[in-house]
Amino acid sequence: MTDTSPKRLSKPQRREQLLGTAMTIVREQGTEALTLGYLAERAGVSKPVTYEHFGTRSGLLIELYKQIDAEQVAALLKALERTPRELKEVARVMSRACMNCYTSAGPEWHAISAALKGTAEMEAAQQELVDGYVDLYCEALGPFTKLSKEELRLRCVGLIGAGEAISREMLQGRVTQARAASVLGAMLMATLSPA
Repeated sequence: MTDTSPKRLSKPQRREQLLGTAMTIVREQGTEALTLGYLAERAGVSKPVTYEHFGTRSGLLIELYKQIDAEQVAALLKALERTPRELKEVARVMSRACMNCYTSAGPEWHAISAALKGTAEMEAAQQELVDGYVDLYCEALGPFTKLSKEELRLRCVGLIGAGEAISREMLQGRVTQARAASVLGAMLMATLSPA
């Protein structure tokens, strides 16, 4: 006799299943449809399971955002490891990775980002991730400039904002991904010039 009952998932496996289901909901119906109750229904679990994993809807959105972010950071770091230590090459890889982030994550990235603007908890989580990107940019670009750390940091904040704005143009079909990456790469290089 074969056991046909569903296999019980470990806590990490269940978390991954829930995040995958949540991303599907966002992709298909938008962030407005994503509640812990609806996630439980779609994932075939009880509501307490989703609350145990994420606590609140905000907690769920934050985890989705962090998951997307972690995947993109890992891809960028891997690409930078293989990149010659020349400014032009580093700028090219960083700008391509930025635009690829938005296309590979899709419109869900912007939807989740917009949904994160609702509460202090979500704003703090988003700021933490942006700060991580700023640090990553500073570390990658620092060897190519004589700017002070403070000046470089502020310019990297601007670059990240510019990358997000350019990506919106790209996602709306107003500019190609290659052109968006090229413009951001030029901005990266120009950023390192003294004021």
